[in-house]
Amino acid sequence: MIPLSWYLIVAALLFCIGGYGVFARRNAVAILMGVELMLNAVNINLVAFWRYSVLLNPNPNMPFFTITSGWAWAIFILTVAAAEAAVGLALIISVYRRRDSVIAEELDLLKN
Repeated sequence: MIPLSWYLIVAALLFCIGGYGVFARRNAVAILMGVELMLNAVNINLVAFWRYSVLLNPNPNMPFFTITSGWAWAIFILTVAAAEAAVGLALIISVYRRRDSVIAEELDLLKN
């Protein structure tokens, strides 16, 4: 069985790559992709901790909602990430049609 630390290292690397994509990129689509990578890193952590908590506490009388709670939270975060991507891409397309640019530094539509 793969140790928990390996999952945490992979999730930390994925989160750092996503953070780099958010803070170092100028393109709004690349920033959105970085946020998605960060959310997927959180999902890896949730599922890994859920799996190891169930394996370390093998209680046959454990309620069903405790057994499936890690997967439920991961599916919830995937749903939120999909909605965030859909709304974000719709906003980016709308801004591109109006400004012909998706560079984040040039998006000052709400300024006076």
